[in-house]
Amino acid sequence: MGQEYPPLTEGVYYILLALYEPRHGYGIMQLTEELSKGRVQLGAGTIYGAIKTLVKREWIIAFDEDGRKKEYIITDIGKTVIEYEIKRLRELYENGLQITKGEKS
Repeated sequence: MGQEYPPLTEGVYYILLALYEPRHGYGIMQLTEELSKGRVQLGAGTIYGAIKTLVKREWIIAFDEDGRKKEYIITDIGKTVIEYEIKRLRELYENGLQITKGEKS
């Protein structure tokens, strides 16, 4: 199956999704809350700690450093990580349905 990645936390998952378009930290927080219908709310400390880690892993890069608000965007490696996570989550979901509902995928 190629490279394997560790499971993502919900916060990291939503940060990576948010960065398919350039965004700054506050924009990531807003989109995450919107996508999760308010269930996931990321604080500034969580966002900026995760951004530092994701930049180090080369899953995201700084997109525009002009002005006070730095924007970031997902890299090709980051997109691969998201695709891997979506496949992992789909497998979990389908296996859960198969066991609990007797459905086949």
